[in-house]
Amino acid sequence: MQLSISGKTVEIFTKTNSINKIPSVILHTFQGEGKEVFEKCAELGCDNFALTAIGNLNWNHDLSPWPTPTIGNNKYGFGGAEGYIKKLTNEIIPEIRAKLGFEPEFTAIAGYSLAGLFALYAAYRTDIFSRIASVSGSLWFPGFTEFAETNNFARTPDLIYLSLGEAEAKTRDKNLAPARKNTEKLAEIYKSQNITTIFELNPGNHFTETILRTAKGIKRLLD
Repeated sequence: MQLSISGKTVEIFTKTNSINKIPSVILHTFQGEGKEVFEKCAELGCDNFALTAIGNLNWNHDLSPWPTPTIGNNKYGFGGAEGYIKKLTNEIIPEIRAKLGFEPEFTAIAGYSLAGLFALYAAYRTDIFSRIASVSGSLWFPGFTEFAETNNFARTPDLIYLSLGEAEAKTRDKNLAPARKNTEKLAEIYKSQNITTIFELNPGNHFTETILRTAKGIKRLLD
């Protein structure tokens, strides 16, 4: 099922053999890879869930929490997540639920790269999401680790899944270099808050097997 909601492209995929409520997973996508992720999830044995892939995003703006003058004087347009979260919670998700026709067992959020950063940040701003997957998340983002140390989630997540490629920290870009250190630090912070937290390292760099990595993260949320 494909929809247009609030200017965003929304694709809903379901796989269920149950008459009961099933989980709903929200995934923000860069190039419309929702169908590939859903099919890979099925290959990994995921069933009885709904995947909603949201695209046509202003990627840097919609998914980042604040401007970052330290990176090119914010030339990438970071800092619009607050406005997008309001649109997501007040307009997009209610219509998704109306189209599904049921109240989900739980709602999870997943994302790769900057969408992985957003998945975590959104859970500080709304209590809709009970499980979170930040897959190769842009957790190098300036100030986010400090934010996590001094702020509480809107609701305590049942599960947080964090992953990273083993080679992601091996970069000459000083802005991206803290990715592993920050991800490991965040895993420690969340574990100290008694949140079930999984941190997984994958082979390769940031662009290695992105579909498989995303599907593995979603599977963890559904297990």
